[in-house]
Amino acid sequence: MRRSFVKYSAWFWHCRSPGTMESCVRITGVMETTGPSLTRYFVPMLLLQMAAPSSEQFTVTGLRGPILAPLRGIVELSCQLSPPQNAEHMEIRWFRDRYTQPVHLYNNGKDLHAETISRYVERTELLKEAIREGKVTLRILNVSVDDDGQYHCFFKDGAFDEEAITEVKVTATSLGIQILVHPPNTKGLLVECNTGGWFPQPQMEWRDSRGEIIPPTSISHSQDTEKLFHMKMTLLLKQSSHRNVTCCLRNPVTGQEERTSIVLSDQLFPWNIIWRLILGIILALLVIFIMVPSVDLHIRLQELQQNGSSVCSRVCTKDCLPNGCTVPASDPHFQLDTMWLEDITVILCVLTVFITMIISFIYFRFRGVLER
Repeated sequence: MRRSFVKYSAWFWHCRSPGTMESCVRITGVMETTGPSLTRYFVPMLLLQMAAPSSEQFTVTGLRGPILAPLRGIVELSCQLSPPQNAEHMEIRWFRDRYTQPVHLYNNGKDLHAETISRYVERTELLKEAIREGKVTLRILNVSVDDDGQYHCFFKDGAFDEEAITEVKVTATSLGIQILVHPPNTKGLLVECNTGGWFPQPQMEWRDSRGEIIPPTSISHSQDTEKLFHMKMTLLLKQSSHRNVTCCLRNPVTGQEERTSIVLSDQLFPWNIIWRLILGIILALLVIFIMVPSVDLHIRLQELQQNGSSVCSRVCTKDCLPNGCTVPASDPHFQLDTMWLEDITVILCVLTVFITMIISFIYFRFRGVLER
């Protein structure tokens, strides 16, 4: 048998991605045959290899930036094949953290709801109006706080797959803001701001009538069964200068701001009146305690003078003074007692003024500390 060797060389192009640089595979080799008739098997084999279908390469493009989703509303997430191509025969899978737990699954023209995780059952819909151009949209109904996070849009065609990631930000803003004013006490006036139904946790602050921030006394928060934030902020006012205060809340995602103001009356700051009343009582008691001895000393002084005059009128000798008898002969210390009483009166008056100044200084100093 005559052996012959047929050398073959063939070229074919396999366009992985139309519109881009073509990648080519060259097949060349040597076939050993036993006769010229065996060469007819090579041509059909080569044609079948060139006609075999193969998956085209593509990329997946999703929406840019975080997508805002209102609480209990609807959000739509789109993704697109590039270059555009028919995706009806492909597997399209939307999932969160795990590939095996899809939010929505589409494969070979059918929606496979049975494989969707429980909390998304009957809450998702895949819009396929533009699927022949490689574009699909996932619609999520009745958005909850648990829907916040990343979503993977996954396309698979044969052995080739690609995905894109889109981030969803769930937002909730409450219009219900309440300001409560507690009964005043010696520490000051406590004002409290309460609100609920926010997501994510809002920024919270007090502002005065000029828009300047007032440092809060405390800020606390809690979350309900729906994971919505409830906020509480307090402010202890120690002076009546902040008569108009505003409770401001701001959503950090949307930038939306809500506020409620309250005007405080002077009657809510009674400690100023209380301190004035206490100061007045102290001064009144001080005057009484000082003036009573002074009056008593003055009365005794008059009695001594009258007694001295009567003694002098009965016993008037050459020792009497020209202007009348002022020092009785029976009481040689009369003049000293009189000078002592006068000095005590002056000292008590000076002491009254001094103590009054000290009490006033302490009051205004303490008031300044409270106002700070």
